[in-house]
Amino acid sequence: MWITSSLTNVLTPTAVALGNFDGVHRGHRRVIEPIVSQTPSTPRATVVTFQPHPQEFFSGQPRTLLTPGAEKVQLLKAMGVEQLVLLPFDEKLAKLSPREFVEEILLDRLQAVQISVGEDFRFGRDRMGTAADLEAIAQPYGVRVHIIPLQKRHYERISSSAIREALLQGDISEANSRLGRAYSLVGQVITGQQLGRTIGFPTANLLLPPQKFLPRLGVYAARVTTETDNTPMAAAVNIGHRPTVGADGVPTVEVHILDWGGDLYGKTLTVSLEQFLRPEQKFASLTQLKAQIAADCAAVRTCYREVGAIIPT
Repeated sequence: MWITSSLTNVLTPTAVALGNFDGVHRGHRRVIEPIVSQTPSTPRATVVTFQPHPQEFFSGQPRTLLTPGAEKVQLLKAMGVEQLVLLPFDEKLAKLSPREFVEEILLDRLQAVQISVGEDFRFGRDRMGTAADLEAIAQPYGVRVHIIPLQKRHYERISSSAIREALLQGDISEANSRLGRAYSLVGQVITGQQLGRTIGFPTANLLLPPQKFLPRLGVYAARVTTETDNTPMAAAVNIGHRPTVGADGVPTVEVHILDWGGDLYGKTLTVSLEQFLRPEQKFASLTQLKAQIAADCAAVRTCYREVGAIIPT
């Protein structure tokens, strides 16, 4: 997939899906589908998004993401997206009127021949432009605009905000249902304190992108795959500060793959969360911690007899 943040080297003409797409959830995919369900002779399937997120630009505060850059790229590639354009969101772009944005950016620079947006899409100065405005501006140029209805679950709009809230509550089932996939943590295995192997439960310590959004702290049942093997393996995952051993500061992600003892250092793991097991807690001794981890692993086994991950015997 061609990725660019410069309008001077965009591959044109394009069929554009326009939005922020953090999470690439079920609603986002419905917006992207019209541009990738084309024949090979049609314009290049292009997702156009903004960098940084407009909310981060206006607030001046860093924003955590459900899908940081590399993770979003992989999800879009899997959908058949051929090009990702990261429009630099700056004061100049923020001041464009809706008509200027459509005519200068989408039509002139991107040479869009069709555009897909959600029905709640807003754009241009002060978010004045609506999806209907986009259609009206583009129509005289012969550009088709797909306006995709909002996708809902339990009569509520599927949104990145709702997914974040579910994750903060530890409601993984609800978050995954809105995503249309398991919420994943993707990172490289780094050297940790190696305490786990001394009590019989070796863990892989995962280094995540600093802007990755973390769910509720605690222990999860998860499926784990590596960059070289897509066979899912069952794992108990701890996300937290490890209070029993006196750790603090930035939360860590520790992955214990059941009944597996290979070398994972330096490898990239995808950890797909399936069920919240319990909140993080402090134990009076390592013996109590060890007993609880054993109970967590038993809970993981029970979970994965239902969903079919590989549990070596």
